[in-house]
Amino acid sequence: MKPFLPFAMAASALLLNSCGPKIYMDPNAASIVQNHQSIAILPPKVSIAPQKKVDAAALLEQQKAESVNFQKETHSWLLKRKAQEKIGITIQDVETTNALLNRAGFSNDYTTLTPGEIADILGVDAVMSSSYSLAKPMSQGAAIALALLVGFYGSTNSATVNLSLYDKLNNKMFWKYNHKAEGSMLSSPAMLINSLMKNASKKMPYSIKQ
Repeated sequence: MKPFLPFAMAASALLLNSCGPKIYMDPNAASIVQNHQSIAILPPKVSIAPQKKVDAAALLEQQKAESVNFQKETHSWLLKRKAQEKIGITIQDVETTNALLNRAGFSNDYTTLTPGEIADILGVDAVMSSSYSLAKPMSQGAAIALALLVGFYGSTNSATVNLSLYDKLNNKMFWKYNHKAEGSMLSSPAMLINSLMKNASKKMPYSIKQ
């Protein structure tokens, strides 16, 4: 291994830089969430820009893997904030969420359901949906595997993320957060979620003022 390579790899693990987020909150959000007891984090919709020498099937599998990663990281992050008493809502574990969706026959596509119908299936008061548009796979393993296929890594990664909260009773979106981030090729889902949620959680209507 060339002597400069470890340094290059370490430099590639820099934290994400992000531009200012765009936030929407319903004027009645406080009253909407007043009686909420629990929310569920739906499997994110992930799209990865087409890559040369990577067929559609391989790209689809990478998108599914990243969806699992982002869902778990978001859940872990919110649980940590709840333990710190910074969020006043119960977060359904992702295994329960995904099992109930699978049992209802909507593990791969729940877009035919309204947010209220999904929340009813999951037994929660609200659901968080999300979408991630990535320049390339964000997980280290997926990025390296893709690099072996394509022949190069590229210098940066980028992601456009949308988070939305929907109320079960009225099917209404009462909060939305749009975030665009840029980072290194080895930026991980955990790094992106940390960068995203540090600010987003403070703006959520479930946030507990310290």
